[in-house]
Amino acid sequence: MSTIRKERIQSASQTRRGVGERARKRLSAFAGALLKEWKRLGLPVMDERVVVAVSGGADSVALVLALDELMKDGRLGVEVTVAHLDHGLRGEAGREDARWVEALADSLKFEVAVGHVDVKERAVRMGDNLEQAARRARYEFLAAAAGCGARVVVTGHTMDDQAETVLLRLLRGSGAEGLSGMEAVRVLDATSEILLARPLLGWARRAETEKYCRERDVEFRVDLMNEDESFARVRVRRQLLPLMETFNPRVVESLSRAAELLREDATVLKLAAVELLQRASEEEQAVRTEREASVAGSLSVDVLKGAPVAVRRRALRLWIAEGRGDLRRLELVHLVGVEKLLAGERGGRRAELPGGSFVELRRGRLLFYIK
Repeated sequence: MSTIRKERIQSASQTRRGVGERARKRLSAFAGALLKEWKRLGLPVMDERVVVAVSGGADSVALVLALDELMKDGRLGVEVTVAHLDHGLRGEAGREDARWVEALADSLKFEVAVGHVDVKERAVRMGDNLEQAARRARYEFLAAAAGCGARVVVTGHTMDDQAETVLLRLLRGSGAEGLSGMEAVRVLDATSEILLARPLLGWARRAETEKYCRERDVEFRVDLMNEDESFARVRVRRQLLPLMETFNPRVVESLSRAAELLREDATVLKLAAVELLQRASEEEQAVRTEREASVAGSLSVDVLKGAPVAVRRRALRLWIAEGRGDLRRLELVHLVGVEKLLAGERGGRRAELPGGSFVELRRGRLLFYIK
């Protein structure tokens, strides 16, 4: 587990005056664009605390610097906690990044929360790859940092990050949900009411964040792992996207727009899947045999068979996620295996799922057994 150290800084509400208490100056273009998107997303503008994830790279540093500009100018009246997690992957360089972020937060008079976790050990223990383990650890740390009373965690993901994410998922054969990329606002996790917001996602390019940092005379940190082409994301960034730009110089913007359109379609399909799942779940058997005591739920075969494939598969994913608590290691081949049960004329057949759970066809219903 990560450990968190917090340093309380004098309240931002005491050090930054409200609107009208000081003369406003002309905002930078970057801060102005952030303010516009901040308000569009409905993020807090007054008398609330927000947690800002800061790695030390240009994107997150530009974000926190722009918030500082908006607060000093009286456009925002929030309090900021800067949160930084050392993943334990870069040794002394990682510890130097943590110290640098602490110094930056101190110079801005922001509260700071610093954590450390051994991602390699965690990946082995949880059966994840490094990227998955780092992401899970990061979100757990941010949720803990938000325990200071914040309802929103903000990250510095940009349009470039969105394009890279869409391409990586396309290469893996993802469906509409995956190709929708990252959402600008979502819940931090399924069990939390804390929101995760990405206010740079829909408009800021990486070059713009670097330019703004230079305008503020702040030297951001450079993570050498972002140049290591053994990572797929780095190869997409350094090889694939530059090649695609020779076909379309605005390919990053095009990929971001495509993700937004797919997200709108996926939202409609998800609503239809939820409705299908509700209809297929009706008439749950009141009495179960001893073997059925471990059944997480059942669905009507007849209801599922009559639904379009795109809606049915989404419904099955939702059903399995609810029963297992997650979709780890679940692939299309598993959903297809469950679908094949719908065509069976006799009971007693089953489809295996990762982790030891399975789905069985019996008496016109699919029964979901969890380990």
